Amino acid sequence: MSTPGFRVLQATPQASVVFGLLGGVAAGKSTVADLVAGSSGKVISADHLAHEILTEPEMIARIAEAFGPEVLDSNGQVNRSALGKVIFEDQEARKQLEGWTHPAIRARISSDLKRARACGVPHIVLDVPLLLENDAEHGLAAACDHLIFIEVPDEERDRRAQHDRGWAPGEVARREATQLPLSAKQAAAHWTLRADGTLSELNENVRTLLTTIARLSPPKAP
Repeated sequence: MSTPGFRVLQATPQASVVFGLLGGVAAGKSTVADLVAGSSGKVISADHLAHEILTEPEMIARIAEAFGPEVLDSNGQVNRSALGKVIFEDQEARKQLEGWTHPAIRARISSDLKRARACGVPHIVLDVPLLLENDAEHGLAAACDHLIFIEVPDEERDRRAQHDRGWAPGEVARREATQLPLSAKQAAAHWTLRADGTLSELNENVRTLLTTIARLSPPKAP
């Protein structure tokens, strides 16, 4: 109830700001995504959506028939590590799997993005591998207000992949050989974020970057 003689002013809603993350394998994009989104933001992770799709019975059956039962675990679920080895060693197998999963992933990302914007989520972060390489198909890079390149030295990313994922030395470079060079990704980004320190240092770097972006980029109308 308003007080006589005073008019209640409604806050003007602000448009969502969409961030896209670029960087190499094991650069820590998921961690950065969570920090950029913050408690009131939304991370749209293609990897999480792909994981959901790979648990659907119809997709499991299709994958087992195409690539053999060895890509399933003892519970009959897709073993993502085993499947990853198959598709990275066989280009045709990779194209086949992508033909099944990518349309569904793109549709869910677009739906989640539209819903988050409609709800006025302040920071929306797209954690999508090959964001630039596949932009002609999904247009997600073009939908981003800010592209952030996550900079981590090659040797540190290789160390992380060995420790966290059990990869062999040099596997990061091998997988990145078919992708856009990191120099091109960094050149396409609006901002570069250093991410090879501690989590506390990364958190501070993200806070500094977001403060800079807010200062230099005026809020958009919704």
